[in-house]
Amino acid sequence: MTGPVLTARIPGSKSITNRALLLAAAADGVSLLRAPLVSEDTIAFREALTGFGVRVEEGDDGWKVTGTGRAPTAGGTVWCEDAGTAARFLPPFAATGAGEFTFDGTDQLRARPLRPLADALGRLGADARVTEPVGGLPLTVAARGLTGGELTVDASLSSQYLTGLLMAGPLMRQPLTVRGEGLVSRPYITMTQELMRHFGAYVDEFEGGAIQVLPGGYRAAELDVEPDASTASYVFAAAAVTGTSVTVPGLGRGSVQGDLGFVEVLRRAGARVEITDGATTVTGTGPLRGGFAIDMGDISDTFMTLAAVAPLADAPITVHGIGHARLKESDRIDAVEENLRALGLRTESGPDRLTVHPGRPAAARIACRRDHRIAMAFSVLGLCVPGITLDDPTCVGKTFPGFHAELERLFPAHRSSTNSH
Repeated sequence: MTGPVLTARIPGSKSITNRALLLAAAADGVSLLRAPLVSEDTIAFREALTGFGVRVEEGDDGWKVTGTGRAPTAGGTVWCEDAGTAARFLPPFAATGAGEFTFDGTDQLRARPLRPLADALGRLGADARVTEPVGGLPLTVAARGLTGGELTVDASLSSQYLTGLLMAGPLMRQPLTVRGEGLVSRPYITMTQELMRHFGAYVDEFEGGAIQVLPGGYRAAELDVEPDASTASYVFAAAAVTGTSVTVPGLGRGSVQGDLGFVEVLRRAGARVEITDGATTVTGTGPLRGGFAIDMGDISDTFMTLAAVAPLADAPITVHGIGHARLKESDRIDAVEENLRALGLRTESGPDRLTVHPGRPAAARIACRRDHRIAMAFSVLGLCVPGITLDDPTCVGKTFPGFHAELERLFPAHRSSTNSH
């Protein structure tokens, strides 16, 4: 290790914050979410719940959520902004209630698929209609309660369809038994189940992948929201490529977030990793080691972090199992490849894979495609490569509004210009 251990200030997990908001909204009573993420996505999710009659109060100790103890009954239009979690989690919640709900969002969100979710809601008793030809927003749900029963869901495009249905399960009339066919991002389903149990639901998984949820609703609870492991990937990678040591407190061995597994990828690339009960620390030990292929399907939100710094390794790195990342805020495989090539680097790709070869990146302007993860990943490379700029630095506000300031605070000796237009 060179120099002192730097302590990163990573905001709360988006995945935990938005799941907990919905579970608290459905609970009877007042829940307290400590250290929630405050960003564009979570504010959009919170405001959508407010439209359902849920009260959310901000205080020094976190967000107090006064749940209704029931499903929504008012109907109306729900604006999801750019938040995929809102578009996938809120329709099943609304469908357990009564009334007609129309979900809509930005053009970027409209391009993301929703048909598997709409089909599943139809099989459970709702009238759910997506917009052709994309199969996404606007999505209209004519709600009259959901029956429950047995269901298989196409989860090959996103695990969020399955998560949305599971969280609605305790509000259904009968037990729900659901299987995710072709399930991607499996750790998020484990996270969902743990949070549901925290708010008093009965959910169990059986051999073969069937998950059963019993009716009975939720009870109010207090929850400490962990720092976001996906966001932490950027400071961990920055430590690895700058030869420094960075720790993230609150993100330790007991984390419910699968994306903490990214540090094991960095370990494979030569970084030193220490995980304790209360924190995770990554230390750069020299040039990155390449020459390996790795399946990042379970932690696909972090594959861009690896790909952006892979040119600094001593041999090619191949990431595979990430085909579903083409259907996120952008086609993330294509976006990463386009920008690496703009930097003068050699890449190869397929439907679900990307290979990055070592090279000497040149200065270039990064096309962020309004995707926060593209902007943050290439900002890490910018710590080592002068002249990298972003065409849309503010898009990081989706999950980490203070990202650029925090990167500069942690790595002033590697000051980057990537936060400039």
